[in-house]
This record gives sequence, C-alpha cells and structure tokens, in this order.
Amino acid sequence: MPESMQSTLTKVPAVTLAFWIIKILATTLGETAGDSVSMSWLGETTAAAPTAFWQGGYLIGTAIFGAALALLVLLQIRARQFNPWLYWSTIIASTTAGTTLADLATRSLGIGYPGGSILLFGFVLASLAVWHRALGTISVSSVHEPKAELYYWLTITFSQTLGTALGDWVADGSLGYLGSAVIFGAMLALIALAYWKTSISHVALFWAAFILTRPLGAVVGDFLDKPIAKGGLDLSRPLATGVLLIAIVVLILTTRQQAGSADNATASD
Repeated sequence: MPESMQSTLTKVPAVTLAFWIIKILATTLGETAGDSVSMSWLGETTAAAPTAFWQGGYLIGTAIFGAALALLVLLQIRARQFNPWLYWSTIIASTTAGTTLADLATRSLGIGYPGGSILLFGFVLASLAVWHRALGTISVSSVHEPKAELYYWLTITFSQTLGTALGDWVADGSLGYLGSAVIFGAMLALIALAYWKTSISHVALFWAAFILTRPLGAVVGDFLDKPIAKGGLDLSRPLATGVLLIAIVVLILTTRQQAGSADNATASD
C-alpha cells in the first residue's frame, strides 16, 4: 500500500454492523474461554481448588492471558497497517484477560461485584481522560500512531474487565442471565438510536456501546456454560468457545474487513 494511503488509515477496523457483531461474539468467547482456563482447567471453582492465593486459577489465568495480550498489543503497534486477524486476536486476548482479571478482583481479592464495577469504571474514565489530555481526542480516528494505540488498548482492556464485573453483578440479581442480556441489548439499541437520531457526540456513543458489548457477552457466555440450576444451559465451556471462535473466523472471512479512516472515522465527533 502506498505510504500516502497508509497515512490516511487507522490500524483498527471501520465501525460497521459486522464490527459490532464480531465484537459481541468476541466478548462472549472471552467469557467462555476465560472460564475454561481459570475454572475448568485450573479448577478454581472445583472442590480441589487451591487455597493459596498465588496458586489460584484466576491469578494464573490472568497471567496467561495478560502475557498473550501484551505480546499481541506489541505486534499490533509494530504492524505497519491494519490486519484483521491480528486486531481481532488482540480483542479476544483483551476480553479473556478481562474475564479472569475481573474474577480475580471481585472474588479472590474480595472486592465484590459493586466494588469491582465502580473501581474499574473509574479506571476506564481515567484512561479516557489521560488519552484526551495527551492527544486532544479519544476518537478511534487517532489510532494510527503508537501513543494513541497504547491508550486505545489500555482503555479497551479496562472496559473488558469492567464489563465482566458489571455483567456478573447484574446477572447475580433477580434478572438472571437472560434478563440481563435483554437489558444490555436494549441499552445498546438505545445507543444506536441516539447515534442516528440525536446530536450526542459519536465518540461518546462509540465508547458507551463498546463498553456495553462486554457485559452483554459476559451474561450470554455465562448463560451458555453455567449449570442449569443457576439459570444456564450447562454447555461445555471448551465446546462453546470453539463454536464462537469458528463463527468469528467465518465472519472475518465473509465480511469486508477494512481499516477506518484516520481523517473521518465512523466514531468521530
């Protein structure tokens, strides 16, 4: 691709309907994959779960996915142009790391769902505020230089972790998994309506929608793999993860994956 053309593109995808569908599937996969490692493989929620904090499944799972996320973010920053496979792999790594990190904070550290959600929401706002102060924008149209990319992926990781805690908090109440999915889905629909019918900042609406896709994915993922007695379908976590991964791969192959414009991104003001 010519140098002049590269300079007008970001290293993240254009925000289209396919983008949001893949994002929701990726966040759902993050929940089932994170639980597959921390709960099923490492036995965090089994009778044989280790009592020592340093041997806990949530901590080890966070270390595994955190290392993968750090490597993929580095590769993403070093890449010269948008690569859909690299981008979506990094998103999946951020959402699986967010799952285990949120569980570590709310369960192993004892902060609880309300405390974890409030704390992580503060982190998201702080990340966006620092990003805006440093570059003057938090639009995805700025994600074509290393500093903006670092802020972008930091904010995303915080939002993925927040979404897990928030989804678990809401689903733990009377709404259950399906009721919570309806609530978060309705909130996303309202944001979409506001995007088309109001003058509210498209940047603010983008980040609101981006954050809300995570709790939606979290409750749908839990609905798939949690026991029937707890309102789930009790499906195999690895099987659910595999099916979701195949669906994401098919969508990447069959939908147009193009970089967003650095000059006029979909999510710009």
